[in-house]
Amino acid sequence: YYNTLTGFKYIGQLMTELQGKKYFIGGGEESYGYLIGDLVRDKDAVVSSAFISEMTAYYKDKGASLYNALLDMYVEYGLYKEDLVSLTKKGKTGAEEIKAMMVKFRENPPATLGGSKVSILKDYELGQETDLSTGKVTKLDYPTSDVLQFITEDGSIVSARPSGTEPKIKFYCSVNAPLANRADFAKVNEELGQKIKAVMTDLQA
Repeated sequence: YYNTLTGFKYIGQLMTELQGKKYFIGGGEESYGYLIGDLVRDKDAVVSSAFISEMTAYYKDKGASLYNALLDMYVEYGLYKEDLVSLTKKGKTGAEEIKAMMVKFRENPPATLGGSKVSILKDYELGQETDLSTGKVTKLDYPTSDVLQFITEDGSIVSARPSGTEPKIKFYCSVNAPLANRADFAKVNEELGQKIKAVMTDLQA
């Protein structure tokens, strides 16, 4: 798989660069846009809806449901929960506050998020990835963007960026935990929701 900056223009660009070299299966972004196949190089609700319908029919023929199939995937690979948390900071002072927050995150990244040590800091404006344990710095090959990404030892990922259109700073949170069986889904899902709240508390400390 390949990571890109947010936006289907970056996914489409990658498809063009790899055309004839790789077979494109699908792409998606955090706002639930999906693209299946390479005919349309933008988010495509029509094709995505068709695939969801086909999957639903497939599992119905097997006497199962799409929901239970999803739970089985969580049991096999782990339960992942994502959330977008936006903090609104209005006016001139708000813009200055958002800028100050990004400077603080760059110069003094949080030591822990949600109880797990932050091990990697990716700075897409500077184009570098820093191992916070060793200090080793490696280059990131992405377009320049005012985005910071924190990765913790337990696999949580938090990306921070100022909104380009609103007086907000946005935090894209991804946390995960093992799921032993379907019956534990509600409990583990709630625990992950609480973990995201803990992450946001740490970021605003």
